[in-house]
Amino acid sequence: MLQLIRDLREKVGWRASPNRFQPFNHTLPDRYPWLFSFVRERLGDGPDRRLLSFGCSVGQEALSLRRHFAEAAIRGVDIDPNNIAACHRLERDDIEFALADSTAGEADDSYDAIFCLAVLCNGKLTSRQAARSDPLLHFATFERMVEDFARCLKPGGLLCLVTTNFRFADTAAADGFEPVLHIDPSQMAPDLLYGRDNRLLKGERYTEVVFVKKHIGRIAPPSAR
Repeated sequence: MLQLIRDLREKVGWRASPNRFQPFNHTLPDRYPWLFSFVRERLGDGPDRRLLSFGCSVGQEALSLRRHFAEAAIRGVDIDPNNIAACHRLERDDIEFALADSTAGEADDSYDAIFCLAVLCNGKLTSRQAARSDPLLHFATFERMVEDFARCLKPGGLLCLVTTNFRFADTAAADGFEPVLHIDPSQMAPDLLYGRDNRLLKGERYTEVVFVKKHIGRIAPPSAR
């Protein structure tokens, strides 16, 4: 196991990665049952369904998804090699786990749903009541990452973003989606929101958490617009 962790650390310089948002790996079993139930009802289940747990931590989210989706192909990825080592210790041959700091290695139009839950945020911003998200986080990085999520989703696929420090609606990728689930503010974590300029949006709450991809084919990156 120690050798596995060393090998994973060499594969991705995870602590220095610009895609590293959340410094904590806190997770709980079936943490978002209302979300998983919504997606299950919307998509159905079956061996042709493919789900991605992005930022899967030590695997609890992927295990929860399996309870809601008995037949779907489930893949969990995380930036932290220690988390992925813990996932492998689960010895689940019905769930695939891999080390990654982005979805760059995933194929176009390959997932029916991507779950990115309490990953694209940094708890230190809230605890410090920071007036700016940078240098810890940058909107440009958030936009680039969700743009690639969009590339990986099939038309009609669902992008699930819960607890982020930026609003998906502010990104260029949002043009290719429609929101299909709002939540009550009482269900939300207290994390702060920041704008495209990385400045605090004081008092703002963002309740849109699930978005359906409406464009066919690859969505052009912001630089191509």
